[in-house]
Amino acid sequence: MFTPMRSRVRTVALALSAIAALALGATATTGAAAVPAAAKQGPTSVAYVEVNNNSMLNVGKYTLANGGGNVFDVAVIFAANINYDTGRKAATLYFNENVQRVLDNAATQIRPLQQKGIRVVLSVLGNHQGAGFANFPSQQAASTFAKQLSDTVAKYGLDGIDFDDEYAEYGNNGTGQPNASSFVYLVSALRTNMPDKIISLYNIGPAASRLSYGGVDVSSKFNYAWNPYYGSWQVPGIALPKSKLSPAAVEIGGTSQSTAASLARRTVSEGYGVYLTYNLDGANRSADVSAFTRELYGSDARYTP
Repeated sequence: MFTPMRSRVRTVALALSAIAALALGATATTGAAAVPAAAKQGPTSVAYVEVNNNSMLNVGKYTLANGGGNVFDVAVIFAANINYDTGRKAATLYFNENVQRVLDNAATQIRPLQQKGIRVVLSVLGNHQGAGFANFPSQQAASTFAKQLSDTVAKYGLDGIDFDDEYAEYGNNGTGQPNASSFVYLVSALRTNMPDKIISLYNIGPAASRLSYGGVDVSSKFNYAWNPYYGSWQVPGIALPKSKLSPAAVEIGGTSQSTAASLARRTVSEGYGVYLTYNLDGANRSADVSAFTRELYGSDARYTP
């Protein structure tokens, strides 16, 4: 059975998923000159990392025993927040001290992954203050927040933004309830600002069900979308090709190896292009990781401290 909703420390089991590789092959899109990763055939693997407790560098410690390719193709920094400035009555992008530390130390925490060909994305999550992706009061307000996001991607040399519409607590601080236009305006503006970067959707919350407004459907503006319930199979309800969807979601160390293997096997047999994982920590998880890499890539995973 899946666990119902991930907590702030993410000991629960919601899910993320990943998607098929973009046409950039196995090289990073930003940062110092990327070294092409060893070729790998199969779905894109995504790893969310809780940076309050763990290092982003853990993502780069796993390679395939056969061929040496990276196990993970996308690393997600979990998580920045959408906060509410009560004085300005506006949403604002917020980094806690741990997220800020990763960003400030991009040279040692982000570039090493990108140089291996792993793309690094920043996840943005609600923070109980009433601000969310689905309740901007105007198109201008949505565009202003989109610029905060794209400026952050540019400033720190990131590869994109991941939207996770949880914990917003819409209505707090006098904020509005979700509306039909907000997320469409936000995603449209962000895609205009960063035409070649990743925009991914953790398929949960009011924003995820509000992808169309005024004749505009933003589904095609996403590179990936994934199931938010770890240990389960659920196809995201967004009009994207299978190559960009992850119906499988697992919590490393929290989902049994047999379930992780079964979900990976189904990913391949049903032709989906992404496999999502959550909560990669600093322990040697090669047994847990190998459970799904054997099915996805025909190889065990090797851990290098």
